[in-house]
Amino acid sequence: MQDEYRTVAGTGVHETEVNRSRFLCALAPAATEQEAQDFIATVRREHADASHNCWAYVIGADASVQKASDDGEPGGTAGVPMLQMLLRRDMRYVVAVVTRYFGGVKLGAGGLIRAYGGAVGEALDTLGTRTRRRFRLATVTVDHQRAGKLENDLRTTGREVRDVRYGEAVTIGIALPDADVDAFRSWLADATAGTAGFELGGEAYGDA
Repeated sequence: MQDEYRTVAGTGVHETEVNRSRFLCALAPAATEQEAQDFIATVRREHADASHNCWAYVIGADASVQKASDDGEPGGTAGVPMLQMLLRRDMRYVVAVVTRYFGGVKLGAGGLIRAYGGAVGEALDTLGTRTRRRFRLATVTVDHQRAGKLENDLRTTGREVRDVRYGEAVTIGIALPDADVDAFRSWLADATAGTAGFELGGEAYGDA
């Protein structure tokens, strides 16, 4: 698994103009290929009167799924430069749709490549990105008496508390960077006088 990747901060649209043609770049996070396709379909419906709705998406922390479409523009002048811009910026789990309203001036192949790639780059700069880092999931089990203070200590020391469950004991789900696991075991033993249980689970990504 990748240690970290970047994705878009949220869904948004940024508009640029090149030689009287309008380029609207819509960006959205997409956890799956289906989510990416659904977003593309939504933008297409919204801009059914546009000259082109070109798109690209990258799914997977290791960029295992990469797809792009020129939607009627000359081959390789729209979808591919959009995809290349996403990859150059290390973007993952993201879909980009660039809607073009033709302004009457032909841009040529080089101009189109710059316009479509540039629209994605500008949109990323304007709408913002966030870094997601790989974490180990872990479960801490502690008695009710210590649970409140421990949960508070976890939060104040910047650890990610994912859930808290109350039963015979209190189970706190947390996420830790791999490198912090050993140090955390020691910290937990000190914080609870050795009374807390600690169990490592799988892996997930969270905000860095």
